[in-house]
Parts: sequence; C-alpha cells; structure tokens
Amino acid sequence: QVQLVESGGGLVQAGGSLKLSCAVSGRTGSSYAMAWFRQAPGKEREFVAAIWWSGGSTYYADSVKGRFTISRDNAKNTVYLQMNSLKPEDTAIYYCAADRAFAIATMRRDAVYDYWGQGTQVTVSS
Repeated sequence: QVQLVESGGGLVQAGGSLKLSCAVSGRTGSSYAMAWFRQAPGKEREFVAAIWWSGGSTYYADSVKGRFTISRDNAKNTVYLQMNSLKPEDTAIYYCAADRAFAIATMRRDAVYDYWGQGTQVTVSS
C-alpha cells in the first residue's frame, strides 16, 4: 500500500509561484510513475505532469509546459510540482497520484493510477 500526502497549496496572485509537495510512504518500485492532476470546479480532472520514479523522465500537459516543473527526491520520497507564471485558469484542487506500472500511452488517464492523495487547493487571483 502507498500513501500520498500533498502540501503547499494556497492563494497566489497571477504571475506568482507555488511549489507543491507530495510525500510518498509505503512500498514503491522502479516501475512506478508519479503524476499531478488537477480538477477545477465543474470540470473533469485533468493531467498536469508525470515523472518516472526510476528514470526521471518527465511529461507535461501542453497548458503547463514551460511554466511547471515536476521533480522527485528519491532520498526524501517526495515529488514536487514547481508552478511559475501562474494564471487564474490554474485554479484547481491539485492531486498527487501513483501508477504501479508506468506507460507513456496511458499516463494522462486518471483511471490507470492506483493511489491518490487527498488534494491541495491552489487559487490564483487575477
């Protein structure tokens, strides 16, 4: 079993930055991938970014490419999402997720992820 706990959300003005953290506990493996999703009010949950725990390859949604950076610290068992140049449309609850068997073809689908955190609210004011 894997537990995920997000932190770092908050209120920020447009153009500002936030860094989210996802603390990972429990048994993970080299095939794991970690991802961030977000869900805005009245919208479906959408893929934001993913990182392969072992190799470190990263993947991003077009809407955040160049502004957000996903990273991991293996020693701390923590995944981060650095968010810069934030826009009001980035406002959402951000979720950390873990997939036991990473596949590029399916990484943007929330249904393939096995474990989820409780979410952290990010609000960007205009």
